[in-house]
Amino acid sequence: MTFIHLDRRGGGPPLLMLHGWAMHGGVLRGFAERLAGQYQTIVADLPGHGRSGALMPFELAAVGDALVAALPVRRFALLGWSLGGAFALDIAARYPERVEQLTLLASNPKFVGDGAWPGMRPAVLDGFAELLLADAKTTLQRFLALQVQGLPEQRALLAQLRQTVADAPPPAEAALRGGLDILKTADLREQWRHVRCPASAIFGGRDMLVPVAAAKALADLRPDAGVYCLDAAGHLPFLSHPEQVMALLRARE
Repeated sequence: MTFIHLDRRGGGPPLLMLHGWAMHGGVLRGFAERLAGQYQTIVADLPGHGRSGALMPFELAAVGDALVAALPVRRFALLGWSLGGAFALDIAARYPERVEQLTLLASNPKFVGDGAWPGMRPAVLDGFAELLLADAKTTLQRFLALQVQGLPEQRALLAQLRQTVADAPPPAEAALRGGLDILKTADLREQWRHVRCPASAIFGGRDMLVPVAAAKALADLRPDAGVYCLDAAGHLPFLSHPEQVMALLRARE
């Protein structure tokens, strides 16, 4: 069994928190501390990231199974940021008896856009994949910069991100490649439409990776969901606007 590193805080209803591509759970630690008075937060390092063991192959269902198997609780709410939202959606769809509530944060059931769905241009992810072969360190630094691009506080947020990333071992190359493949190929729109638990999604109006147009698309797919946009936020609303995100989480309880 793959070892999954879990950081647990607080004593309320359990909330599993999943980070995004090339990160580790430390990026969510400060936000988890804020939530710890409301939830028992369980921040996981994805396999091959941070202090978790490697998993081969790094695929959507395999990662989801490893995360669920590592949990010390039976039922839990889910919060998935960016790529973590794909794992959260997959878990909620395949383990309906375990999941109380689902929140996607700066995430997209289909990250790559086409004429009928708002998302990233395929060339963006292809570019990251090519650069990863040549220079993984530079590729990750560029990805960090893209997450804060265009925000007034981008220098401070970028410095915070870089420090957080440096606090744990670098992600395994196989996990990075597997994560990119999930971002490029996963289509979880039907899971979003039919997942049985209450669902919500929070977007940033200045997000350079998940277009805000996806908010309307998700609301159209599932009218009963809570879909929100923080106009001044980018791809890191839990860092730039934590109080607003917390208020939205409370509103869905």
